[in-house]
Amino acid sequence: MDFHHYQMLSRKTAVYPKEEKIIYPTLGLAGEAGEVCEKVKKVLRDEGRRFSNRKTQEIEKELGDVLWYIANLASDLGIPLERVAQQNLDKLFSRKDRGKLHGSGDNR
Repeated sequence: MDFHHYQMLSRKTAVYPKEEKIIYPTLGLAGEAGEVCEKVKKVLRDEGRRFSNRKTQEIEKELGDVLWYIANLASDLGIPLERVAQQNLDKLFSRKDRGKLHGSGDNR
């Protein structure tokens, strides 16, 4: 599945008040990203840093939720998800080519 197709299909399941667009998926994104972090933290704490198939599948489901919120936030802003992905890769490869992958700051 490509990003365009995913974004279009995910939109059909976006049920939240129109007056809360942008805000709703942003808050959901933060919550779901936190759930991914919690699951990874518990693997470190409880599983001796071993990611079992079951734990990996649980994280995969949470990553799907993160993707849903990203796709719908992008839709609310009128941004194609494919463009987000391409711009991100362009930025990262530019940094790689210039030896700037390490460090901090948006404009490296």
